[in-house]
Amino acid sequence: MKKQILALAATTVIGGGLFSTAASAQTYTVQKGDTLWGISQKNSTTVQQLKSWNNLSSDLIFPNQTLEVNNGGSSAAPVQSSNGTYTVKAGDTLGKIATAHGLSVSSLKALNGLSSHLIYPGDQLAVAGNVKVEQASKPAAQASTQPAPAQKAPVQEAPAQAASSNVQGQTMTVTATAYTAQCTGCSGITATGIDLNANRNAKVIAVDPNVIPLGSKVHVEGYGTAIAGDTGGAIKGNKIDLHVPTKAEANNWGVRTVNITILD
Repeated sequence: MKKQILALAATTVIGGGLFSTAASAQTYTVQKGDTLWGISQKNSTTVQQLKSWNNLSSDLIFPNQTLEVNNGGSSAAPVQSSNGTYTVKAGDTLGKIATAHGLSVSSLKALNGLSSHLIYPGDQLAVAGNVKVEQASKPAAQASTQPAPAQKAPVQEAPAQAASSNVQGQTMTVTATAYTAQCTGCSGITATGIDLNANRNAKVIAVDPNVIPLGSKVHVEGYGTAIAGDTGGAIKGNKIDLHVPTKAEANNWGVRTVNITILD
């Protein structure tokens, strides 16, 4: 059943509370209330990397489960240089860099004049308020007598641009499904700890954090402005899942292609 998506997204949360201290530099023992997203933020990595290192096919984890959180040090937190800048490495995301330097994604983007989440290995980003660097995103091609260099692969996939909208922000086109906290086996608690049982009318969407940062405000065509507050094993790339109050509304929504705008 399509609503099984929530079983993967919501059951990521084992219970109330936040993540706790890792068992060692290389592994972490899951505590009650932990989520893969919370553990990834604590250990300066991503949900996808945790799932890859631990051969997880879904976001479901259990108390006392031991997870590899470092993979031999290949996912160490970015280190701020003495001059307040950071050089982007393969595998970096704006969310990972911002977290490592005590910034929000929106602050990091504003500090570097970025209009999207697209960054490239080798880009130099300012991570302190008194540092100015050239805009990290690659500018449009300019006339030159020199051959154009081979384009570097982006760290994050550039989201597809949607048609113009009255809502200002980064836009993209996504496939949207819908879910409800009422589904069989669902806890009603999102990956970021939002209690949907307490507010059945909450505007919350499940996202791929590598495309839309968790915690972002997102305007969804035909749905309204929501919080990116949940994840799901089937939500990958340009896909989202909308929370609605009832199963009937979820069924009525079906599967749609819509334009969304990331507001912050």
